[in-house]
Amino acid sequence: MYVAVKGGERAIEASWRALDEARRGDPRVPELSVAQIRGQLRLAVARVMTEGSVYDEELAALAIKQAAGDLVEAIFLLRAYRTTLPRFGYTQPVDTERMHVERRISATFKDVPGGQVLGPTYDYTQRLLDFALLAERGDAADEVASTSAPDARTQPEPMPRVVALLDKEGLIEQETPTPDAPEPGDLSREPLSFPADRPTRLQNLARGDEGFLLSMGYATQRGYAHTHPFAGEIRFGTVAVEMELDELGEAVEIGEIELTECQMINQFAGSKALPPTFTQGYGLAFGHAERKAMAMALVDRALRADELGETLASPTQDIEFMLSHSDNVEASGFVQHLKLPHYVDFQSELELVRRLRAEHRANALDGEAA
Repeated sequence: MYVAVKGGERAIEASWRALDEARRGDPRVPELSVAQIRGQLRLAVARVMTEGSVYDEELAALAIKQAAGDLVEAIFLLRAYRTTLPRFGYTQPVDTERMHVERRISATFKDVPGGQVLGPTYDYTQRLLDFALLAERGDAADEVASTSAPDARTQPEPMPRVVALLDKEGLIEQETPTPDAPEPGDLSREPLSFPADRPTRLQNLARGDEGFLLSMGYATQRGYAHTHPFAGEIRFGTVAVEMELDELGEAVEIGEIELTECQMINQFAGSKALPPTFTQGYGLAFGHAERKAMAMALVDRALRADELGETLASPTQDIEFMLSHSDNVEASGFVQHLKLPHYVDFQSELELVRRLRAEHRANALDGEAA
């Protein structure tokens, strides 16, 4: 039930206090720390970093705590903070082929160079509630578990891309950068405009809401696009970030970040300009975010319909529709603004409906009299 809020500033301040109390919860229960969120809710942290466009696990965890677990609100908080940060420059494109892989699978080839690495995944769990997690373990048990666990970062040999197997036969498209190609725009600093090229679309999709992209990716699989996808390769791991420093005249490594990358392979029957081949959809996200990267790759491929000469017959192929509605910060703000007072607007519509109903009754009476 909505109650008209009176009191202005005092009422708002009281609401803030109530929010703090609601966020804290039962004071008899130990408070959840940012470090715990960062370490144990890593998948939520990855989503907030990706859609908030800031790679900082601590800040993402802080936003999740402040938002009481509302990830869309946390994304909003992190993106708002991002606008206050100075920009020192741009890093070099990361080389995901040199990724220190923790998980790497392919659904197209069983035997791939470097092998399949299952790593941490829910794919093979039974999706049954584990009530053992209700029992709190002590620090000693955690220490034993951490010291006995194998090093997941061990990588015995290089892992070239799976699509290279198809490329040997010339069966898959390869993107070759052209010297005169324009520099990609920066969607975090420039407003979205149309027509949007693929670099802009990929930026938009990376920041896009995971739920929206998942639904749209699902729609492409159900026939609302001309695609027949295969997960060519999904890899998760750590990549080096390099930045070119003018003082040194060369690029130096400034850190490492965790990324999830997906290359989706799609059959393409060909067109007047292109022979039958396999085409690609691409997805990339911060942290361990396979579902987001896969959905992004599915949508990316669907949005290439016009480029590949396919018939545009679905909203999933409509660039303006997809990009304009994928951002959860924009969507959340537009939907939630309906909670704000609209008294004047509604009164005008109320008077309009009353007048129209009166005219309708008058016309009905005139019709009966005739």
